[in-house]
Amino acid sequence: MRNSSEQHAAPSDADRLRRILILSADAGFGHKAAANAIAAAFEERHAGACKSVIVNPLDHEDAPGLLVAAQDDYDRMIKDSPDLYRVGYQASDGALPVGIAEQALTVMLYGVIRDLLAEHEPDVVVTTYPLYQAPLATVGALARRRTPFMTVVTDLVTVHKLWFHESAEACLVPTQAVADKAIESGLAPQQVEITGLPVSPLLSQPVDKAALRAKLGWSDDRVVALFAGSKRVTKLEPVIQILNHSGLPLELAVVTGGNEELLDRLDAEEWHQPAHVYGFVDNLWEMMQAADFIVCKAGGLIVSESLAVGLPLLMVEAIPGQETGNAGYVTNGGAGALVDGPTEALMQVFHWMDRGGEALRSAARQSRQLGRPDAAVRIADRALDVAIHGPRPVTRGLVAQLPRLRELLGLDAPKAEPET
Repeated sequence: MRNSSEQHAAPSDADRLRRILILSADAGFGHKAAANAIAAAFEERHAGACKSVIVNPLDHEDAPGLLVAAQDDYDRMIKDSPDLYRVGYQASDGALPVGIAEQALTVMLYGVIRDLLAEHEPDVVVTTYPLYQAPLATVGALARRRTPFMTVVTDLVTVHKLWFHESAEACLVPTQAVADKAIESGLAPQQVEITGLPVSPLLSQPVDKAALRAKLGWSDDRVVALFAGSKRVTKLEPVIQILNHSGLPLELAVVTGGNEELLDRLDAEEWHQPAHVYGFVDNLWEMMQAADFIVCKAGGLIVSESLAVGLPLLMVEAIPGQETGNAGYVTNGGAGALVDGPTEALMQVFHWMDRGGEALRSAARQSRQLGRPDAAVRIADRALDVAIHGPRPVTRGLVAQLPRLRELLGLDAPKAEPET
Protein backbone atom coordinates (compact mmCIF):
# COMPACT_ATOMS: atom_id res chain seq x y z
CA MET A 1 0.00 0.00 0.00
CA ARG A 2 1.27 3.51 -0.82
CA ASN A 3 2.22 5.75 2.02
CA SER A 4 0.55 9.12 2.38
CA SER A 5 3.29 10.95 0.48
CA GLU A 6 2.74 8.71 -2.58
CA GLN A 7 -1.01 9.00 -2.68
CA HIS A 8 -2.63 11.48 -5.03
CA ALA A 9 -6.06 12.94 -4.56
CA ALA A 10 -8.56 12.42 -7.34
CA PRO A 11 -9.15 15.49 -9.48
CA SER A 12 -11.81 17.75 -8.03
CA ASP A 13 -15.00 18.45 -9.94
CA ALA A 14 -13.79 22.00 -10.46
CA ASP A 15 -10.69 20.75 -12.30
CA ARG A 16 -12.27 18.24 -14.67
CA LEU A 17 -12.67 18.81 -18.40
CA ARG A 18 -16.18 20.06 -19.15
CA ARG A 19 -18.09 18.54 -22.05
CA ILE A 20 -19.97 20.89 -24.39
CA LEU A 21 -22.53 19.55 -26.87
CA ILE A 22 -23.40 21.97 -29.69
CA LEU A 23 -26.57 21.11 -31.60
CA SER A 24 -27.17 22.50 -35.08
CA ALA A 25 -28.81 21.75 -38.44
CA ASP A 26 -28.18 22.06 -42.16
CA ALA A 27 -31.20 24.25 -42.97
CA GLY A 28 -29.30 27.13 -44.53
CA PHE A 29 -25.68 28.08 -43.79
CA GLY A 30 -26.26 30.14 -40.66
CA HIS A 31 -27.04 27.51 -38.00
CA LYS A 32 -24.01 25.34 -38.77
CA ALA A 33 -21.70 28.32 -39.25
CA ALA A 34 -22.71 29.71 -35.86
CA ALA A 35 -22.00 26.30 -34.30
CA ASN A 36 -18.58 26.20 -35.97
CA ALA A 37 -17.76 29.68 -34.71
CA ILE A 38 -18.68 28.77 -31.13
CA ALA A 39 -16.62 25.55 -31.30
CA ALA A 40 -13.65 27.54 -32.62
CA ALA A 41 -14.00 29.98 -29.74
CA PHE A 42 -14.00 27.10 -27.24
CA GLU A 43 -10.83 25.71 -28.83
CA GLU A 44 -9.11 29.10 -28.94
CA ARG A 45 -10.06 30.30 -25.47
CA HIS A 46 -10.84 27.26 -23.30
CA ALA A 47 -8.99 24.29 -24.82
CA GLY A 48 -7.66 23.24 -21.42
CA ALA A 49 -11.00 23.57 -19.64
CA CYS A 50 -13.52 21.96 -21.98
CA LYS A 51 -14.08 19.86 -25.06
CA SER A 52 -16.84 20.67 -27.54
CA VAL A 53 -18.49 18.60 -30.24
CA ILE A 54 -21.02 19.62 -32.91
CA VAL A 55 -23.91 17.25 -33.67
CA ASN A 56 -26.89 17.52 -36.01
CA PRO A 57 -29.72 15.54 -34.34
CA LEU A 58 -31.43 15.26 -37.72
CA ASP A 59 -28.57 13.00 -38.84
CA HIS A 60 -29.58 10.48 -36.15
CA GLU A 61 -30.96 7.21 -37.49
CA ASP A 62 -34.20 7.75 -35.58
CA ALA A 63 -34.72 11.35 -36.69
CA PRO A 64 -38.24 11.72 -38.11
CA GLY A 65 -38.38 11.88 -41.88
CA LEU A 66 -40.68 14.89 -41.79
CA LEU A 67 -38.06 17.06 -40.08
CA VAL A 68 -35.18 15.67 -42.14
CA ALA A 69 -37.10 16.44 -45.34
CA ALA A 70 -37.95 19.95 -44.13
CA GLN A 71 -34.26 20.58 -43.50
CA ASP A 72 -33.25 19.21 -46.90
CA ASP A 73 -36.02 21.08 -48.74
CA TYR A 74 -35.31 24.44 -47.10
CA ASP A 75 -33.37 25.84 -50.05
CA ARG A 76 -35.94 24.65 -52.59
CA MET A 77 -38.81 26.14 -50.62
CA ILE A 78 -37.08 29.50 -50.26
CA LYS A 79 -36.21 29.60 -53.96
CA ASP A 80 -39.42 28.26 -55.50
CA SER A 81 -42.11 29.39 -53.04
CA PRO A 82 -40.96 32.49 -51.12
CA ASP A 83 -44.50 33.83 -50.66
CA LEU A 84 -45.72 30.50 -49.30
CA TYR A 85 -42.74 30.41 -46.92
CA ARG A 86 -43.54 33.96 -45.74
CA VAL A 87 -47.21 33.13 -45.07
CA GLY A 88 -46.29 29.97 -43.19
CA TYR A 89 -43.68 31.79 -41.16
CA GLN A 90 -46.08 34.53 -40.13
CA ALA A 91 -49.02 32.20 -39.44
CA SER A 92 -46.96 30.00 -37.11
CA ASP A 93 -45.41 32.88 -35.17
CA GLY A 94 -47.89 32.97 -32.30
CA ALA A 95 -48.27 31.51 -28.81
CA LEU A 96 -50.88 28.88 -29.75
CA PRO A 97 -49.19 27.48 -32.88
CA VAL A 98 -45.82 27.55 -31.14
CA GLY A 99 -47.24 25.60 -28.19
CA ILE A 100 -48.65 22.97 -30.55
CA ALA A 101 -45.38 22.82 -32.48
CA GLU A 102 -43.36 22.34 -29.28
CA GLN A 103 -45.49 19.36 -28.22
CA ALA A 104 -45.12 17.82 -31.67
CA LEU A 105 -41.36 18.39 -31.68
CA THR A 106 -41.09 16.80 -28.24
CA VAL A 107 -42.86 13.67 -29.44
CA MET A 108 -40.79 13.46 -32.63
CA LEU A 109 -37.37 14.20 -31.15
CA TYR A 110 -37.59 12.98 -27.54
CA GLY A 111 -35.81 9.68 -28.23
CA VAL A 112 -33.14 11.29 -30.44
CA ILE A 113 -32.27 13.96 -27.88
CA ARG A 114 -32.34 11.44 -25.01
CA ASP A 115 -29.91 9.20 -26.90
CA LEU A 116 -27.54 12.06 -27.73
CA LEU A 117 -27.43 13.24 -24.14
CA ALA A 118 -26.74 9.70 -22.95
CA GLU A 119 -23.99 9.27 -25.55
CA HIS A 120 -22.15 12.55 -24.99
CA GLU A 121 -22.99 13.22 -21.30
CA PRO A 122 -22.53 16.98 -21.74
CA ASP A 123 -22.28 19.49 -18.93
CA VAL A 124 -24.15 21.99 -21.09
CA VAL A 125 -25.89 21.94 -24.46
CA VAL A 126 -25.68 24.92 -26.82
CA THR A 127 -28.25 24.88 -29.62
CA THR A 128 -28.13 27.10 -32.71
CA TYR A 129 -31.40 25.67 -34.07
CA PRO A 130 -34.77 26.33 -32.41
CA LEU A 131 -36.46 22.96 -32.93
CA TYR A 132 -34.48 21.16 -30.23
CA GLN A 133 -35.43 23.23 -27.19
CA ALA A 134 -38.76 21.63 -26.25
CA PRO A 135 -37.42 18.05 -26.39
CA LEU A 136 -34.28 19.14 -24.51
CA ALA A 137 -36.44 20.62 -21.75
CA THR A 138 -38.63 17.52 -21.50
CA VAL A 139 -35.73 15.05 -21.47
CA GLY A 140 -34.07 17.14 -18.77
CA ALA A 141 -37.19 17.36 -16.63
CA LEU A 142 -37.71 13.59 -16.75
CA ALA A 143 -34.06 12.64 -16.19
CA ARG A 144 -32.17 12.00 -12.98
CA ARG A 145 -29.37 14.26 -14.20
CA ARG A 146 -30.69 17.39 -15.88
CA THR A 147 -28.45 18.97 -18.47
CA PRO A 148 -28.79 22.74 -18.87
CA PHE A 149 -29.15 24.10 -22.38
CA MET A 150 -28.58 27.50 -23.93
CA THR A 151 -30.04 28.90 -27.14
CA VAL A 152 -28.10 31.01 -29.64
CA VAL A 153 -30.43 32.93 -31.97
CA THR A 154 -29.07 33.22 -35.51
CA ASP A 155 -31.13 36.06 -37.01
CA LEU A 156 -30.69 39.73 -36.27
CA VAL A 157 -34.19 41.22 -35.99
CA THR A 158 -37.13 39.20 -37.34
CA VAL A 159 -37.15 36.09 -35.15
CA HIS A 160 -39.78 33.37 -34.77
CA LYS A 161 -41.25 32.76 -31.29
CA LEU A 162 -40.10 29.15 -31.48
CA TRP A 163 -36.63 30.43 -30.56
CA PHE A 164 -37.78 31.40 -27.06
CA HIS A 165 -38.25 28.58 -24.55
CA GLU A 166 -38.70 29.26 -20.86
CA SER A 167 -36.51 26.30 -19.83
CA ALA A 168 -33.38 27.63 -21.54
CA GLU A 169 -30.66 28.49 -19.09
CA ALA A 170 -29.94 31.52 -21.24
CA CYS A 171 -31.16 32.85 -24.58
CA LEU A 172 -28.24 34.56 -26.28
CA VAL A 173 -29.43 37.07 -28.87
CA PRO A 174 -27.72 39.26 -31.45
CA THR A 175 -29.53 42.58 -30.99
CA GLN A 176 -31.73 44.62 -28.69
CA ALA A 177 -34.69 44.05 -31.04
CA VAL A 178 -34.46 40.29 -30.53
CA ALA A 179 -33.97 40.73 -26.78
CA ASP A 180 -37.19 42.76 -26.65
CA LYS A 181 -39.12 40.09 -28.55
CA ALA A 182 -37.72 37.36 -26.29
CA ILE A 183 -39.02 39.16 -23.21
CA GLU A 184 -42.35 39.92 -24.91
CA SER A 185 -42.59 36.19 -25.70
CA GLY A 186 -42.36 35.29 -22.01
CA LEU A 187 -38.69 34.91 -21.16
CA ALA A 188 -37.47 36.50 -17.95
CA PRO A 189 -35.15 39.48 -18.55
CA GLN A 190 -32.33 37.71 -16.70
CA GLN A 191 -32.53 34.83 -19.19
CA VAL A 192 -31.86 37.08 -22.17
CA GLU A 193 -28.35 38.27 -23.00
CA ILE A 194 -27.22 40.35 -25.98
CA THR A 195 -24.01 38.82 -27.29
CA GLY A 196 -24.17 39.37 -31.02
CA LEU A 197 -24.39 36.59 -33.61
CA PRO A 198 -21.33 34.30 -33.43
CA VAL A 199 -18.86 34.57 -36.29
CA SER A 200 -15.44 33.03 -36.75
CA PRO A 201 -12.86 34.38 -34.28
CA LEU A 202 -10.56 34.81 -37.31
CA LEU A 203 -12.62 37.87 -38.28
CA SER A 204 -11.57 39.73 -35.15
CA GLN A 205 -7.84 39.43 -35.85
CA PRO A 206 -6.07 42.63 -36.96
CA VAL A 207 -4.79 42.50 -40.54
CA ASP A 208 -2.58 44.46 -42.91
CA LYS A 209 -5.05 45.10 -45.72
CA ALA A 210 -2.41 45.91 -48.34
CA ALA A 211 -0.43 42.76 -47.51
CA LEU A 212 -3.60 40.68 -47.58
CA ARG A 213 -4.52 42.02 -51.02
CA ALA A 214 -1.04 41.24 -52.29
CA LYS A 215 -1.40 37.68 -50.96
CA LEU A 216 -4.74 37.30 -52.77
CA GLY A 217 -3.41 38.83 -55.99
CA TRP A 218 -5.74 41.83 -55.78
CA SER A 219 -4.66 45.36 -56.67
CA ASP A 220 -4.33 48.04 -54.02
CA ASP A 221 -5.48 51.00 -56.13
CA ARG A 222 -9.07 49.99 -56.98
CA VAL A 223 -12.26 49.55 -54.98
CA VAL A 224 -12.71 45.80 -54.56
CA ALA A 225 -16.27 44.46 -54.68
CA LEU A 226 -16.56 40.98 -53.15
CA PHE A 227 -19.50 38.87 -54.34
CA ALA A 228 -20.60 36.09 -51.97
CA GLY A 229 -22.55 33.60 -54.04
CA SER A 230 -24.03 30.13 -53.68
CA LYS A 231 -27.00 28.19 -55.01
CA ARG A 232 -29.08 30.14 -52.51
CA VAL A 233 -28.24 33.51 -54.09
CA THR A 234 -30.21 33.83 -57.32
CA LYS A 235 -29.86 37.57 -58.11
CA LEU A 236 -26.09 37.97 -58.03
CA GLU A 237 -25.20 37.53 -61.70
CA PRO A 238 -27.01 40.61 -63.12
CA VAL A 239 -25.19 42.80 -60.60
CA ILE A 240 -21.85 41.24 -61.60
CA GLN A 241 -22.68 42.01 -65.23
CA ILE A 242 -23.64 45.63 -64.71
CA LEU A 243 -20.61 46.42 -62.53
CA ASN A 244 -18.37 44.69 -65.08
CA HIS A 245 -19.66 47.13 -67.71
CA SER A 246 -19.89 50.18 -65.44
CA GLY A 247 -16.54 51.81 -66.24
CA LEU A 248 -16.06 52.54 -62.53
CA PRO A 249 -12.59 51.94 -61.04
CA LEU A 250 -13.62 48.61 -59.57
CA GLU A 251 -12.04 45.21 -59.14
CA LEU A 252 -14.42 42.25 -58.85
CA ALA A 253 -13.83 39.21 -56.66
CA VAL A 254 -16.61 36.66 -57.20
CA VAL A 255 -17.06 33.59 -54.99
CA THR A 256 -19.66 31.28 -56.51
CA GLY A 257 -19.66 28.71 -53.68
CA GLY A 258 -21.36 25.52 -54.82
CA ASN A 259 -23.01 27.16 -57.83
CA GLU A 260 -21.13 25.32 -60.60
CA GLU A 261 -23.34 26.69 -63.38
CA LEU A 262 -22.53 30.27 -62.41
CA LEU A 263 -18.85 29.40 -62.14
CA ASP A 264 -18.85 28.01 -65.70
CA ARG A 265 -20.60 31.10 -67.09
CA LEU A 266 -18.21 33.48 -65.35
CA ASP A 267 -15.17 31.51 -66.50
CA ALA A 268 -16.33 32.22 -70.07
CA GLU A 269 -17.13 35.88 -69.40
CA GLU A 270 -15.42 38.75 -71.23
CA TRP A 271 -14.20 40.92 -68.38
CA HIS A 272 -13.91 44.70 -68.70
CA GLN A 273 -12.82 45.12 -65.10
CA PRO A 274 -10.03 43.28 -63.28
CA ALA A 275 -11.79 40.17 -61.99
CA HIS A 276 -11.09 37.09 -59.92
CA VAL A 277 -13.53 34.18 -60.03
CA TYR A 278 -13.52 31.47 -57.36
CA GLY A 279 -15.61 28.40 -56.71
CA PHE A 280 -15.89 27.14 -53.15
CA VAL A 281 -13.30 28.76 -50.86
CA ASP A 282 -12.19 28.24 -47.27
CA ASN A 283 -10.70 31.71 -46.82
CA LEU A 284 -13.74 33.91 -47.34
CA TRP A 285 -12.86 35.59 -44.04
CA GLU A 286 -9.59 36.81 -45.60
CA MET A 287 -11.40 38.11 -48.65
CA MET A 288 -13.89 39.98 -46.48
CA GLN A 289 -11.09 41.69 -44.60
CA ALA A 290 -9.39 42.68 -47.87
CA ALA A 291 -12.47 43.92 -49.78
CA ASP A 292 -14.12 47.37 -49.75
CA PHE A 293 -17.75 46.21 -49.91
CA ILE A 294 -19.65 42.96 -50.30
CA VAL A 295 -22.53 42.00 -52.59
CA CYS A 296 -24.66 39.25 -51.01
CA LYS A 297 -28.07 38.17 -49.76
CA ALA A 298 -29.33 39.32 -46.37
CA GLY A 299 -28.59 36.09 -44.46
CA GLY A 300 -27.89 36.43 -40.76
CA LEU A 301 -24.44 34.86 -41.05
CA ILE A 302 -23.04 36.84 -43.98
CA VAL A 303 -24.50 40.06 -42.58
CA SER A 304 -22.94 39.46 -39.15
CA GLU A 305 -19.58 38.49 -40.64
CA SER A 306 -19.55 41.61 -42.81
CA LEU A 307 -20.41 43.85 -39.89
CA ALA A 308 -17.71 42.19 -37.78
CA VAL A 309 -15.03 43.41 -40.22
CA GLY A 310 -16.68 46.77 -41.00
CA LEU A 311 -17.65 45.84 -44.55
CA PRO A 312 -20.51 47.79 -46.22
CA LEU A 313 -23.22 45.52 -47.64
CA LEU A 314 -24.95 45.69 -51.01
CA MET A 315 -27.78 43.19 -50.44
CA VAL A 316 -29.41 41.93 -53.63
CA GLU A 317 -32.15 39.77 -52.05
CA ALA A 318 -33.77 38.97 -48.71
CA ILE A 319 -35.92 35.95 -47.80
CA PRO A 320 -39.37 37.10 -46.61
CA GLY A 321 -39.42 36.82 -42.84
CA GLN A 322 -36.13 36.71 -40.99
CA GLU A 323 -33.90 38.12 -43.75
CA THR A 324 -36.01 41.23 -44.33
CA GLY A 325 -35.32 42.06 -40.68
CA ASN A 326 -31.59 41.56 -41.24
CA ALA A 327 -31.70 43.90 -44.24
CA GLY A 328 -33.57 46.52 -42.26
CA TYR A 329 -31.01 46.33 -39.47
CA VAL A 330 -28.21 47.05 -41.94
CA THR A 331 -29.95 49.81 -43.86
CA ASN A 332 -31.33 51.56 -40.78
CA GLY A 333 -27.84 51.49 -39.29
CA GLY A 334 -26.33 53.12 -42.38
CA ALA A 335 -24.10 50.11 -43.09
CA GLY A 336 -25.48 49.16 -46.49
CA ALA A 337 -28.43 49.00 -48.86
CA LEU A 338 -31.00 46.49 -50.08
CA VAL A 339 -31.43 46.94 -53.84
CA ASP A 340 -34.08 45.78 -56.27
CA GLY A 341 -32.22 44.79 -59.41
CA PRO A 342 -28.93 45.65 -61.10
CA THR A 343 -29.79 49.27 -61.94
CA GLU A 344 -30.36 50.13 -58.28
CA ALA A 345 -27.16 48.28 -57.43
CA LEU A 346 -25.17 50.39 -59.90
CA MET A 347 -26.72 53.58 -58.54
CA GLN A 348 -25.77 52.60 -54.98
CA VAL A 349 -22.17 51.77 -55.92
CA PHE A 350 -21.85 55.05 -57.84
CA HIS A 351 -23.17 56.91 -54.78
CA TRP A 352 -20.66 55.15 -52.53
CA MET A 353 -17.73 55.95 -54.84
CA ASP A 354 -18.66 59.55 -55.64
CA ARG A 355 -16.63 62.38 -54.05
CA GLY A 356 -13.61 60.22 -53.45
CA GLY A 357 -15.51 57.40 -51.76
CA GLU A 358 -16.71 59.51 -48.81
CA ALA A 359 -20.06 57.65 -48.56
CA LEU A 360 -18.35 54.25 -48.78
CA ARG A 361 -16.02 55.13 -45.90
CA SER A 362 -19.01 56.31 -43.87
CA ALA A 363 -20.84 53.04 -44.49
CA ALA A 364 -17.73 51.12 -43.39
CA ARG A 365 -17.62 53.08 -40.14
CA GLN A 366 -21.30 52.38 -39.51
CA SER A 367 -20.81 48.71 -40.31
CA ARG A 368 -17.98 48.44 -37.80
CA GLN A 369 -20.14 50.08 -35.11
CA LEU A 370 -22.90 47.51 -35.65
CA GLY A 371 -20.52 44.55 -35.71
CA ARG A 372 -19.83 42.24 -32.76
CA PRO A 373 -16.70 40.27 -33.68
CA ASP A 374 -16.33 38.91 -30.13
CA ALA A 375 -19.79 37.25 -30.00
CA ALA A 376 -18.52 33.66 -30.28
CA VAL A 377 -16.03 34.21 -27.46
CA ARG A 378 -18.70 35.74 -25.23
CA ILE A 379 -21.00 32.78 -25.88
CA ALA A 380 -18.20 30.28 -25.15
CA ASP A 381 -17.42 32.06 -21.87
CA ARG A 382 -21.07 32.00 -20.84
CA ALA A 383 -21.54 28.35 -21.76
CA LEU A 384 -18.48 27.28 -19.77
CA ASP A 385 -19.81 29.18 -16.77
CA VAL A 386 -23.11 27.29 -17.01
CA ALA A 387 -21.24 23.99 -17.43
CA ILE A 388 -19.36 24.65 -14.19
CA HIS A 389 -22.24 25.92 -12.08
CA GLY A 390 -25.04 23.68 -13.38
CA PRO A 391 -28.72 24.29 -14.21
CA ARG A 392 -31.33 26.34 -12.50
CA PRO A 393 -34.51 24.57 -11.28
CA VAL A 394 -37.12 23.26 -13.69
CA THR A 395 -39.64 25.98 -14.50
CA ARG A 396 -43.14 25.78 -13.04
CA GLY A 397 -44.63 25.93 -16.52
CA LEU A 398 -42.80 22.81 -17.62
CA VAL A 399 -43.64 20.95 -14.41
CA ALA A 400 -47.33 21.65 -15.10
CA GLN A 401 -46.97 20.21 -18.62
CA LEU A 402 -45.19 17.00 -17.57
CA PRO A 403 -48.33 14.82 -17.11
CA ARG A 404 -49.53 15.68 -20.61
CA LEU A 405 -46.04 15.15 -22.07
CA ARG A 406 -45.73 11.77 -20.33
CA GLU A 407 -49.03 10.76 -21.90
CA LEU A 408 -47.93 11.87 -25.37
CA LEU A 409 -44.62 10.02 -25.00
CA GLY A 410 -46.26 6.86 -23.67
CA LEU A 411 -44.48 7.06 -20.30
CA ASP A 412 -46.72 5.49 -17.65
CA ALA A 413 -44.79 6.52 -14.58
CA PRO A 414 -42.08 9.08 -13.83
CA LYS A 415 -38.52 7.85 -13.83
CA ALA A 416 -37.49 10.54 -11.38
CA GLU A 417 -39.03 13.44 -9.57
CA PRO A 418 -38.29 16.72 -11.36
CA GLU A 419 -36.05 19.23 -9.65
CA THR A 420 -37.73 22.08 -7.81
